[in-house]
Amino acid sequence: MSERHVLVRIPASTANLGPGFDTLGMALSLYAWLELSVPSGGQTVIDLYGDGLEGVPLNKTNLIYKVAQRVFDEAGVQVPELHISMYSEIPLTRGLGSSASAIVGALVAANALIGSPLSDDRLFQIATELEGHPDNVGASLFGGIVVSAWDGDRAEHVRLEPHADMDVLVAIPDFQLSTEKARHALPTEISMKDAVFNVGASSLLVAAFASGRLELIRHAMRDRLHQPYRAGLIPGMAEILDRACEHGALGAALSGAGPTLLALVEAGSPTKRELERFLQETLSAQGIKSELRWLRPDAQGPIVATSEGAPALTFMDRIKGE
Repeated sequence: MSERHVLVRIPASTANLGPGFDTLGMALSLYAWLELSVPSGGQTVIDLYGDGLEGVPLNKTNLIYKVAQRVFDEAGVQVPELHISMYSEIPLTRGLGSSASAIVGALVAANALIGSPLSDDRLFQIATELEGHPDNVGASLFGGIVVSAWDGDRAEHVRLEPHADMDVLVAIPDFQLSTEKARHALPTEISMKDAVFNVGASSLLVAAFASGRLELIRHAMRDRLHQPYRAGLIPGMAEILDRACEHGALGAALSGAGPTLLALVEAGSPTKRELERFLQETLSAQGIKSELRWLRPDAQGPIVATSEGAPALTFMDRIKGE
C-alpha cells in the first residue's frame, strides 16, 4: 500500500433544483481532483493547487485528512500519515457543492487506497452524516440526478439519467454566501398551503426528469420553501427566477444555498445568448459582477485511477492530461 497512488476526479453538484429542498441534486461538469498516497517521508503533507483554496488547513485539521481517517477507522486499517494533493475548479461557498465534493473525494480516494473495503452505500451514509443532507453528496458520488431522503439515521437514493439534450447555465456572483447564513434566512415554520405546493412541484420535477418531459420543468421548478426567503441575500435573484423562461430557460433555480443561480436549457436552444445577457444584465443592474459558465450534467460521478510506484508525471501534469 505504501507505493499506491490514488487520483480521483469528483464532479461539482447543484442541490434543491428549486422545490427539492435537501432531497434533489445533480452532478455538474465542474471538477475537483484529489490524490492520496502514503508519504515517503513519513509525515503528512498537503499540497493545494489553483485559486480559491486560500485558508484551507495544511495540517491534520484538514477536512480531507479527517474524512480519510474516518474511512480507515471503519475499515480497521491504520494509515496515520498521508500525502494529499488537491486541485479544484469548484468555487468555495458559491452553492456548487465544494464541501460535498471534498467529502466524497476523500471517501472514495481513501477507500481505493486501502483496496475498497467499503461499499458505495456505506460511503453514501458516511457522506450524508458528515454533510448533514444527502443531495449534494449523492450527486457527486453517483453522478446524474439523485433523488434522496434521509431520516437522520439512514439515507436512501434513486439515480436518474440526465436528459441528453439538457445543458446548464450557471451565473456565479463574485461574492461568497455561507450555507449557515443562507439557512438562517429560512423560517422555522411554513403554511400547509406552501408545503403542499412544494410537494407537488418536487414530485412533478422528478417525474419530468424521469420521463424526459422537459416542457414540464418550467411548471415544476418553482419553490415556496426556501428561495423566497433567500432572495433578499442575492439582489436580482427574484427577477431571474421569475423571468428566465421568457428568455429561453426550461427553468431556473438558486443553486444550493447560493449565491450561484442556475438555468436548465435545451442543448439546441437558439436563445442561449439572450439568456446569458438576461442573467448578466439583471445581476449587473444590482451592482453584482458574475461569471457565466455553460456546464453539462455529469453522468459519471467520481473517476478513480490508481497506480503502483511513484507516478511518472507530476500531480498537475496528470490532471492536465485528462
